[in-house]
Amino acid sequence: MQKKSLVFALTVLLSGGATQVYAQMTHADSANAGKQKAASCVSCHGEHGNSTMPMFPKLAGQHTNYLVQQLQAFKSGVRQDPMMGAIAMTLTDEDMTNIANYYSDQKITTESLAEEDDADELKQRDALIAQGTDLYRNGDIKREVSACIACHGPYGDGNKPASFPSLKSQHADYLVKSLNDFKSGKRSNNNLNMMHMIAGKMSDAEIKAVALRISTMK
Repeated sequence: MQKKSLVFALTVLLSGGATQVYAQMTHADSANAGKQKAASCVSCHGEHGNSTMPMFPKLAGQHTNYLVQQLQAFKSGVRQDPMMGAIAMTLTDEDMTNIANYYSDQKITTESLAEEDDADELKQRDALIAQGTDLYRNGDIKREVSACIACHGPYGDGNKPASFPSLKSQHADYLVKSLNDFKSGKRSNNNLNMMHMIAGKMSDAEIKAVALRISTMK
């Protein structure tokens, strides 16, 4: 009886290990296929998903599920953008997963703040970052502005199981645009419209402050 139990346990262990290796190989193959398919994305999103243009988001290090959701939203028209909509229409579900796996494996480049020669401008920027840090960590209870940390984590890594995106080191200009799109209702493809409700209560100064702070997270 003990011998049979040992054989059974060993079989389960080996098959489990084989499944893990298979899954890793499958992801690697998918990411490699995605690299080829992402060649046309370089002009906007940069080499390895690190855009050098502030209005185009970095995709490197983003969660696979989140990227797939966004591509599906562009394809269905739930999230509207003429260029991305046209590109997404040409992609199959497999293409989307492959591309998302490729970008999720890439390392995002960190953002460096430009040096300020003017002491007053430097002081204003530091004040904005401090304001953004407070909003990110604590929100504004009186105005029902939720703390960003609740969904996007203390370091801006997001929440992979919940498909909350990673935000760290993202371009501040793109973050400002995204928050304003949520605020205006132009973009609403998020869980329970949470971002629409949060951004709608934020001032322009608060949006700029929290975007600047997030862009400096590493």
